[in-house]
Amino acid sequence: MKISQTSLLWLLLVVQAVCATFFLTDAAMDWTGGESPGFRHLHGFELFLSLALIAGLMATVTLIREQAKRVRDLQRQLGVAQGAFAQIIETQFTEWKLSNAERDVAMLSLKGLSIAEIAQLRQTKEGTIKAQSAAVYRKAGVTGRLQLLSFFVEELLPDTVSSQ
Repeated sequence: MKISQTSLLWLLLVVQAVCATFFLTDAAMDWTGGESPGFRHLHGFELFLSLALIAGLMATVTLIREQAKRVRDLQRQLGVAQGAFAQIIETQFTEWKLSNAERDVAMLSLKGLSIAEIAQLRQTKEGTIKAQSAAVYRKAGVTGRLQLLSFFVEELLPDTVSSQ
C-alpha cells in the first residue's frame, strides 16, 4: 500500500508536533527546576525524537522538491496545451478566410470582451465591431458569440458522452 503525499505530510506534522510538545515540556521543566522522575533519564528518547525531527525535515524537503517539479511539469503541459489551442484557433480562422480585423474581433470575442470593450480597444465604432462580428459568424456558420465559443470548446472536450 502506497501512502499518499497528503497523508505523509499529515504524518510528518503529527511527528513534529509530538516532538515539539516533548521538547517544550522538557525545556519548561528544566527552566522551572521541576524535573519529574519520569523525565530525568530520557536522553535516549530525546535522541530518538531529534532523529525523527531530522528525518521529518529531510522528508519535507523531498516532498517540496517533488511538488515543485510537479508544478513545473504542469506549467509546461499547460503551455503546450495553450499553444496547441491557439494553433487550432488560428488554423480555423485561416480556413474561414477571416481578415486580420475579423481575426482580432473574433479572438477578443472568444476572450469574453463585449462589443463596447472591443470597439474601445480597437479604437473604432461599435457598429464596425458589430459588422465584423456578423461577418465572422457568417463565415464560421454560427449564429452568435456563444456558438462561436462552443465551436472551439468542443475541441477541448472528449468525444465520448456518458449516458446516465
